[in-house]
This record gives sequence, structure tokens and C-alpha cells, in this order.
Amino acid sequence: MRLTVSKEDYLKAIAEAEAEEGAAIAATIARWLDVSPPAVALALRRLHRDKLAQVDRKGRITLTAAGRKVSDKLRLRHHLIERFLFEILGMEWYKVHDEAERLEHSVSEDLEQKLIEKVGREGSCPHGNQVNKSASARRRLGLEPLWEALPGELVRVDSMHERDRKLLEYFDGLGIRPGVQIKVLGRNYDSTLSLRLDGKAATLGEAAAAKIWVSRLPARAARRRSL
Repeated sequence: MRLTVSKEDYLKAIAEAEAEEGAAIAATIARWLDVSPPAVALALRRLHRDKLAQVDRKGRITLTAAGRKVSDKLRLRHHLIERFLFEILGMEWYKVHDEAERLEHSVSEDLEQKLIEKVGREGSCPHGNQVNKSASARRRLGLEPLWEALPGELVRVDSMHERDRKLLEYFDGLGIRPGVQIKVLGRNYDSTLSLRLDGKAATLGEAAAAKIWVSRLPARAARRRSL
């Protein structure tokens, strides 16, 4: 069996969809990889043939042990490249995902080890994400999507979905990035949140707010900080 770049992309996308959305389905993979549904169906047949993935009767895609081994390796290399680009080379945080997507397939075992020595295996990427951390794991740590925060709460941005470059640039323009504190002013009729951060007002729609994971700050922190 020969692992192509395309197969690796599918395996990583399946693993990430499982982690972020609880289950991977063909529609999600097609959207994330920007390919047609027939292309996904063909790819899944090939992954099944190669004993890398399988699809159940409800359309849920899961990786085999062999498939997960490949995806875990790719996700680690992607994570290391993002951190190297941001921490060592100083690339803008909202650009590193796309660069890592291109570079991750060319990393050798030797280069992987050098990257680990340089930035460490642990730690968060510029988007606040850690390797293989799922949505359920985030909730166990007390995190929640910004969209679920209540009016009057002060929250700190922990991490965010990183696959959408335009969305990340939009967040950056608003000043929303990991570590930033946000005051939730109100939940509006048009499915938006009214926010205040860095002394400025901002409005964020449900789809975007659901992509940001935050932690609630104690009420006393909200009283101390004027937003």
C-alpha cells in the first residue's frame, strides 16, 4: 500500500472531524477538503480497501488502528510546524495552518525530531489547540463555545477552529485570538452576540461564535476589569 498526499489528507480530516464534531461524515470531509461528494465516496472506498477507514450504516466514518496511526503522525507534524512557524519564524498566527497543511507531508523522521527538540511535543499551537484534544475533552476541562456564554459573563479565549483562513483573519481584525478576554454584553434576536473586548464593541454571529472555545472567568475578575 502506498500512502499518497490525498490519502493522508483524508485520514487527518476524518480524525479532526471526529475530535471536533463527535463523528466524521462524508459531508463534513467534502466541505473541509473542498471536494465533491463523489470524490469523497471514491476516496472512502479506497481507504476501506486499504484497511485504513470504514463507514457504518449510518454514514459515520471511523479510522482503523492503521489509519489512526497515520493521522496521529500527521496531526503531530502539523502541530509542530505551526508552532515553529509562529514561535521561531514569527509568522502571523492566522496564516500558519495553511502553510502547515502544505509542509506536513514532507517532514522526515529526522526533521520531526528536530522540531520536537526546538518547540517541544506539548503545548498549544497559535490557535490554542493541542494535539488530539477533542471537543468532549475541552468540555471536561470546563471550556465551552463562545456562543453558549451568557450575557454579563467575562470569558477568556482558549482556542478556535483553525481550518477557515478567512474566519481566522476576521477574528484577528476584531482582536479575537487565544488569551484575549471578552465581555458578553447580550444575545440578540438575529442570532448574534454583542461583545466588548479591549474597550471596543463587536458583534459576532452564531456560526463564528460556535468556532471559539472559551473559559469563564470568576465574577470578581469581571468586577476588577473594565471592558
